[in-house]
Amino acid sequence: MPRAEIDDRYPDSPYFIAPTDQVGREAFAVIRDAIQDKGLVALGRVVLSRREHVVMLEPFEKGLLATTLRYPYEVRDQAAYFAEIPELKLPAEMRDLAAHIVDSKTIHFDPSQFVDHYETALVELLRAKQAGQVVESREAPAPQRITNLMDALRASIGAEAQKKPAAASTRKRGTAKRQTRREAVP
Repeated sequence: MPRAEIDDRYPDSPYFIAPTDQVGREAFAVIRDAIQDKGLVALGRVVLSRREHVVMLEPFEKGLLATTLRYPYEVRDQAAYFAEIPELKLPAEMRDLAAHIVDSKTIHFDPSQFVDHYETALVELLRAKQAGQVVESREAPAPQRITNLMDALRASIGAEAQKKPAAASTRKRGTAKRQTRREAVP
């Protein structure tokens, strides 16, 4: 089946598949190359942790990537979540500001840059307890309230301009003072 026919809500967990012996290598390569040449994926069933899963097999470098798929009852219908979202006519200035922010924040995907902050904090906490240190609980900072989207977009651009002093700033003087106060709050 074509990969495009599988809704992006269905893939779950990926696994690498590789052959283990000479006979398996040839059969493996034939199947891998056939579905790759046709631009297709294969579907199969496998039992993992005493539960049957549907898997999607697709060529991946020299091997196959087997991705477990969710069953239809595990995938929620979006209609209930999106039904009450109104169609809005956004001002061109707002869209332009948002596009500028998106352009300035666009990067290439690098999974090595992602850190599990919860796990890191938990490990640090456990190490501190092991070392006999007294650990005090910390309050989470209160989230900032944004009342006007245009002000928030302008402030975001203003914060970006502060990070890059060589770039010309188009902010008003009062906006800069408000932005500084917001950054001082943890």
